[in-house]
Amino acid sequence: MPSLKDLKNRIESVKNTRKITKAMQMVAAAKLRRAQEAAEAGRPYAERFNAVLGSLAASVGGSDSAPMLLRGTGSDQTHLLVVMTAERGLCGGFNSNIAKLAKQHAADLVAAGKTVKIITVGKKGRDSMKRDLGDHYIEHVDLSEVKRIGYSNAQDIAKGVLSRFEAGEFDVATIFYARFINVVSQVPTAQQIIPASFEATEGDAAATLYDYEPDEEAILADLLPRGVATQIFSALLENGASEQGARMSAMDNATRNAGDMIDKLTIEYNRSRQAVITNELIEIISGAEAL
Repeated sequence: MPSLKDLKNRIESVKNTRKITKAMQMVAAAKLRRAQEAAEAGRPYAERFNAVLGSLAASVGGSDSAPMLLRGTGSDQTHLLVVMTAERGLCGGFNSNIAKLAKQHAADLVAAGKTVKIITVGKKGRDSMKRDLGDHYIEHVDLSEVKRIGYSNAQDIAKGVLSRFEAGEFDVATIFYARFINVVSQVPTAQQIIPASFEATEGDAAATLYDYEPDEEAILADLLPRGVATQIFSALLENGASEQGARMSAMDNATRNAGDMIDKLTIEYNRSRQAVITNELIEIISGAEAL
């Protein structure tokens, strides 16, 4: 049975831990507002940009004159997986869920006889992917020194991916990130960015009413690389909001658990203290009776 001193020290230790988790929860809550606003503000632009590209792509079809970013290389043998996670932990299952989705996707591709290459963005994803899929790991993008994610960071990642595609290093590229829903819900998502794929919308049918100058192929050749950067930037913003939401939720749970542990330890401490006092009273009474 622990001594009174041990119990008291443990209670103080848990109280200090609770102060830290509470502070981290408040910091995450402050950061979440900015990150959520950035992610939500970026969604309309990304959705409209993809709708315009989708309309252009529908008018071009699968012609040989279409840009390679749209029609692809004609093969799907080599796949590039860009796994985006956080630079830090203490955010519940946020990082592990993204890595789990990427690993499952990679395992399915390998089982189908495909070649898999992996690029990571975020230290936590790098550690997980290198540990389990080190043979397929080729590069890490370090954003640990970046205080606030900007479009330039997405452009740098996109340039690296596009240069590898132009060099013929892969046929299909897919990004993995967590889409922000709310504080308690972040959905791990896989999105193909090369060759470009677009969801059909009701407005696509009206695209035939427009004439483009220059032609659709020339416009797509200029916009598709921007589209890749836009999709990566949108994923980074979604990840930033998801990370802070997951951290806020995790630290709130940790704070509550610390409070429960303090209550249990305090009850145990009071019982032990009462037992000591009772034993001392018994000894005093027994000594008095002996006299």
